[in-house]
Amino acid sequence: MAALWKNRVLYIMLIPLIAWYVIFKYIPMYGAIIAFKDYNILSGIGGSDWAHPWYKYFNMFYSSPYFSRLFGNTLLISCYKLIFGMVPSILLAILLNESRSLLLKRWIQTLSYMPHFLSWVIVYGIAVAFFSETNGLVNRWISDLGYNAISFLGEPEWFRSVLIGTDIWKDLGWGAIIYIAAIAGIDPSLYEAAMMDGAGRLRRIWSITLPGISNVIMLLLILKLGYILDAGFDQVFIFYNIRVYAVGDIIDTWVYRTGLEQLNFSLASAVGLFKSVIGLVLVLSANKIARRWGGGIW
Repeated sequence: MAALWKNRVLYIMLIPLIAWYVIFKYIPMYGAIIAFKDYNILSGIGGSDWAHPWYKYFNMFYSSPYFSRLFGNTLLISCYKLIFGMVPSILLAILLNESRSLLLKRWIQTLSYMPHFLSWVIVYGIAVAFFSETNGLVNRWISDLGYNAISFLGEPEWFRSVLIGTDIWKDLGWGAIIYIAAIAGIDPSLYEAAMMDGAGRLRRIWSITLPGISNVIMLLLILKLGYILDAGFDQVFIFYNIRVYAVGDIIDTWVYRTGLEQLNFSLASAVGLFKSVIGLVLVLSANKIARRWGGGIW
C-alpha cells in the first residue's frame, strides 16, 4: 500500500487509458453474442431470438461457395504483406544506421515515412496516375517502347502485386522507425570490438545488428500474426473492382457486401468472431514457438 500511495500520481494518470480500454475495447465484447442470435435492430441484442442451431451463421459463412476463395485471398494477401512488408523496413533501418551522412539519413527517413500519413484514397489516386491503362505514366513508357498497355489495376495477375507494392511504399519508413530504435539500443562497444577483430561492415551487420534486433523482429511478427486475416479492408475496398474479385475479394469486403449492406449483422459478427479466434490461436502458437528461441512476448 505504501508503494501504491507513493506512486499515486502515476496511477491516476493511468485512469483515462484504462477507462478508454474498458469503454471501447471490453464493453463492446458483449456484442459478440449477436453472432449466436437472429439479431433484429428493433428488438435489440437482448430481445433478439437465439439462432438455431447456434452455429447457424458460422455455417452460413463456411458453406458459402465463396469461402475457399475468400479465405485463400485473405491469407495470401496478408502473408505477402507480412513477408514483403517487414524485410524492406528492416533493410531500410540497417541502411540508415550505416549511413555516415546525418543530413542524408534525416532526409531519407523523413521522405520514407511521410506516405504513412496519406489516406488510401490519396494513395489510390497516385496509383491511378502511375498505372492507369489509358494515361498512366508507366503505361506511357511501355507504349513508347512499342508494347501494349497493361491494365495493372484491372488484371487479376497484376492486382495483388499492386496491392503489396503500394502497401510497402506507404508503410516502409514508418515500419523502419521501430527497427532504428532497436538498433540504437545495441551496445556500441560490440561494434568497436568487432572492428578491432577485423570484421567488415557486412559481418558486423550479420553478427551484431541482426541478432541485436531479433527479439524486436520476433515481437512484431507475433503481433502481426494476430491480424493475419485482416488483409487491409480500406486498401482492398478502394482498389478492387469486379474484374479482380477472383484474386482481390477478401473476407472483410465480402462481409461488407453480404453482411452490412444487407443488414445481416449476425453474419458479420460471426465472421468477425471467427477471425478473432483464428488470430488468437495464431498468436498463442507463435509465442509458444518463439519462447523456445528466447523471443516470446510472455
